[in-house]
Amino acid sequence: MTFGAPRKGTHEVVLIHRRLLLASTTHTYLAMQTHRTLFAPIWLGAIELAHRVVMAPLTRLRSMQPGDIPGSLMAEYYGQRASDGGLIVTESAEITPDASAYEGAPGIYTDVQVGGWRGVVDAVHARGGRIVLQLWHSGRVSHMKLSAGVVPVGASAIPSDEVQVFTANGILPATPNRALSADELPGIVDLYHRAAERAKIAGFDGAEILAAGGYLLDQFLQNGTNRRTDRYGGTVENRARLLIEVTSAVAEVWGADRVGVRISPSGTFNGISDSEPESIFDHVAGALGQFGLAYLHVIEPRVRGRFDS
Repeated sequence: MTFGAPRKGTHEVVLIHRRLLLASTTHTYLAMQTHRTLFAPIWLGAIELAHRVVMAPLTRLRSMQPGDIPGSLMAEYYGQRASDGGLIVTESAEITPDASAYEGAPGIYTDVQVGGWRGVVDAVHARGGRIVLQLWHSGRVSHMKLSAGVVPVGASAIPSDEVQVFTANGILPATPNRALSADELPGIVDLYHRAAERAKIAGFDGAEILAAGGYLLDQFLQNGTNRRTDRYGGTVENRARLLIEVTSAVAEVWGADRVGVRISPSGTFNGISDSEPESIFDHVAGALGQFGLAYLHVIEPRVRGRFDS
């Protein structure tokens, strides 16, 4: 493109035009590079993907009741969203009937649920997709109406008016929780181990550990909800201990290269907080890095406080 000698008052227009042309060219180049990267193959550990568009976990609450069983509606939903060589991370799956925050959430603690999830997995695999199951213990974010009368548990017994749950009767404040004893924590780890085994039986391509959102593992990580004085509280090493033990247990089933972990370093949902989030999550990232995980899933705090805030 050439320009004649500019008339008086037109040199600014020529300069702006050239800048716009350069900006347009740069934008086109970056867009092409982004497109090439976005649709380029990648390995997440042992999980081979044809592109990098990943469907993040989305709470749907469509399991069949009673029993928190994944059914045909869930199989249709996930099958519709599968793509050839693409990855889906499922919604949270309860690892125990004693800990649920939402009516209608699916579980992964019975053989019937495993059968239901197999239908979901088959629907995704039929379209060439990959799918990993998100393992979830809600901790203090629960209600006795959701757990057959069992009192919710957490890192410490700390009440919060920001903790709410969804029941058959609508949104309710969570039932005040009790603190887990140190002797109970191996049982928690075992729940994750057994859930990981069931996920493998169902045919998933891997598992994601939910350590975000103010749920149980996050409650142990952050000192706003962890006031313990034993080996699971106080220092960043102690507060991360349960997550590391759970990760080790799930990796034992799957191999670390088929396991992901989700964290939310700046989240405040479900009344979660920490006085020095950089310290705890820097340690967590380093400790998890020793496993050789498939991925670390870090989310931004787009949801804060309570459902109604």
